[in-house]
Amino acid sequence: MTTERTADAGATVTGVRATLGVLGGGQLGRMLVHAAQSMGFSTVVLDPAADGPAGQVSQAQVVSAYDDPAGWDALAAQCDGITTEFENVPAAALAYLAQRRPVSPPAEAVAIAQDRSREKAHFTHCGVPCAPYRTITTPADLERAAAADLLPGILKTARMGYDGKGQAVVSTPAELQAAWQAMGQVECVLERRLALALECSVVVARGADGAMVHFAPQRNAHRNGILATTYAFRGAVPAHLADELVQATRRIAEGLHYVGVLCVEYFVLEDGSWVVNEMAPRPHNSGHYTIDACEHSQFDLQVRTTMGLPLVAPRHHSPAIMLNLLGDAWIGTDGQWRTPDWARIQALPGVHLHLYGKRTVKRGRKMGHITLTAATPHEVQRQAAQVAEMLGLPFLPLPVAED
Repeated sequence: MTTERTADAGATVTGVRATLGVLGGGQLGRMLVHAAQSMGFSTVVLDPAADGPAGQVSQAQVVSAYDDPAGWDALAAQCDGITTEFENVPAAALAYLAQRRPVSPPAEAVAIAQDRSREKAHFTHCGVPCAPYRTITTPADLERAAAADLLPGILKTARMGYDGKGQAVVSTPAELQAAWQAMGQVECVLERRLALALECSVVVARGADGAMVHFAPQRNAHRNGILATTYAFRGAVPAHLADELVQATRRIAEGLHYVGVLCVEYFVLEDGSWVVNEMAPRPHNSGHYTIDACEHSQFDLQVRTTMGLPLVAPRHHSPAIMLNLLGDAWIGTDGQWRTPDWARIQALPGVHLHLYGKRTVKRGRKMGHITLTAATPHEVQRQAAQVAEMLGLPFLPLPVAED
C-alpha cells in the first residue's frame, strides 16, 4: 500500500531542479534533507515508516515499501532528481526511476556494492588490493576455501551485511562449516584475517560530467563492528598513505562511472601495506564530521551531484573528531535508562550535537553523533576525551606531532 504526504510546490529556481527525492528515511536521509533544504530545494522522502528521521523534516513523503512500483511512481511524480540514503534499497528501483528522473548513485554501482563477490572483483579490476578471499556457494567451495590458507578468517554473507552484521570469525574448518550453516548456507565470502594497524576511509564525490573532488582520508575506530570514533585532522592518517588511498578511491569511482558520493573503507596492516575493505555508495558515517568541519559537507556534495550543480573542492577548515552516539549512552551507571545531560555537554566549546529524531532508544542503535571542532589536533582530542568521559563512551587519543 502506498500513501502520500505532499507539500505545496516550492519556488522554482531558474535553471536548477527544484525538488530532491530520497529513497530511505533514516538518519542519512535526514541529513540529506537538511542539506537540500539549506540550498533551497524541496524534498520528498520514500520510506515505509511514516515518522522516520527523514520523514520528520521533509516537506513531503511517500509511505511505501522500497520494492513497490506504485511508490516509485509516486516519488518520481513529485521530484526532479533522486538519490538514496542506504545501499540496500533494491537496485531495480533505481534502474526504474532512472528512466524518468536523474538518479544517483547509478543502479549498477549499487548492485555491485550489494554483492561482496562482485565488489571484490571490481576492486581487483581497478588494481586495488583486497585481503585474500574465496567465494562460497556450495559445500565444495567450502572445502576449497578451508584448504586455501584463509584460516583464521572472517566469513561474511555476500549480501545484506553492514555494521558487523552477517559476519563470523572462524579459525578451523569445523568452525567455518558451522558458521556457514548458521548463515543458512547462503552465498558467502571467506576472507583471511589480517593483522590490522588502523582503519581509515575516503569519501569522494563524482559528477555526471566526470569531475571529482574528495575529502582528506579520515581514521576510524570501531567497537563491536560499529563505528565509534572518526579522527579527521592532519596526521591522523600518514600523508604518504593518504595520497595512495585517495588515488585508489578515485580509480574505484572511475571504474564504476560513478555519480554521487562514495565512501571506501581501508585496512592498514602492521607491515605498512593496506587493503580495501568495502565501499558504501552513499554518504557515510565516517564523513559526518564534514557538516561542521568543512565548507561543504558530504551531504551538500550528494545534493549537488544529484541535482546537476557543479562540484566544489570541500575545504577542511577545522580539526575534528566524531563520536557516535548509540543507545547505550542513554543507560546510566546504575543500569537505568535516562536522557544524557545535553545542556551540560553543549556548554563545552566546539561541541556540535546531532540527534536523529528516533523515537525508541535501543542498545547498539545509532541515535546521533557529536562532532568536536577546535583549532588544533591536540585541543580537539582533549575536548573529545572530556565529552566521551561524560557520556561513558570509548575514546583513545592518537599520538600526533606538536601543533
